[in-house]
Amino acid sequence: ALATVIQHVFSEREEALKQKEEKSLELANLRDELVVSTQGCKRLQKEKEEMCASFEEAVTSLKGQHEEELVQLENRLKSFYQREWDKVHQIYQEEADKCCTMMEEQVERLRKQQQAERDQQEAVQTQRMEALKLHYESCIRAELKRSHEKDLDNLEKSLKQTETSLSNKILPLSTENEALHKKLKEEEENSKHIPTEKTLDSHVLYLEQELESLKAVLEIRNNQLHHKGNKLMEMDKLMEANIKLEESLKRVQQENEDYKARMDKYAALSLSVAPRRQLSSEQAVLQQSLQKESKVNKRLSMENEELLWKLQNCDLLLSPTSPFNSPRNSAAFPTAAPLSPR
Repeated sequence: ALATVIQHVFSEREEALKQKEEKSLELANLRDELVVSTQGCKRLQKEKEEMCASFEEAVTSLKGQHEEELVQLENRLKSFYQREWDKVHQIYQEEADKCCTMMEEQVERLRKQQQAERDQQEAVQTQRMEALKLHYESCIRAELKRSHEKDLDNLEKSLKQTETSLSNKILPLSTENEALHKKLKEEEENSKHIPTEKTLDSHVLYLEQELESLKAVLEIRNNQLHHKGNKLMEMDKLMEANIKLEESLKRVQQENEDYKARMDKYAALSLSVAPRRQLSSEQAVLQQSLQKESKVNKRLSMENEELLWKLQNCDLLLSPTSPFNSPRNSAAFPTAAPLSPR
């Protein structure tokens, strides 16, 4: 049994030695394979690095080539679009020139038409103004003639009344004056030694003053009549000047409206046509002329108001209710009682 056990142990040992040798061989083979695989890995790593380097070079070269191709393509597109833009711009410029020519022709035609209409309207307006002027002048002259005749009648009536009243006053005063002169002569003969200055009667002095005042009243009346005649002549001149100023004012207002209409038309055209510089210059010229016409209009309005004011003042001076036309306000006569002679 011991021998069997020993034999069995030896057999197991031999088996273990065989397995050990096999394992040693396998280990040696594995080491060889590991060395070979390590070398292969190193070779593959090296090949990988070489491939990466070659790939990077290829990518760099492709990037440069791609950028060059992009630049060339961009240049070709720029040149292509520049040629297309030039063509379109040329076509647009030709169309714009055609439109400008057409609009200039239309503007010129409208200007001629407007000038013809304006001349026609001015002729019609001139005829109307002449007719109105004649009618207005005839009415004014008739009215002034009536008022002048009425004033003259009133003045003649007042003058006759004044002359009648003065003659009625002068007659008794003259008789009384003669009687007083006679009485004065008698007293002078009776009292020669008394100074002459003391013999004058106060009543005679009063009568002489009354006569002087009446003469002054008559002279004032004559001066007033002459002054009123001059005022009437001035009124005729002022009325003629007023009519002329009204005509000038209407003409300037009509031209002002025409200029405004032309400015509106040019402003509307300047929004739709290309030549805006020409229209803006014409608009500036029209604006200046409009300002000048406005100044002339204001000046004529002021002159018209001044003439109307003068006419109103003349009417007030020539009205029958003026205090200078009343004979009672011409002179104030003293009403002192006559003193008896000494």
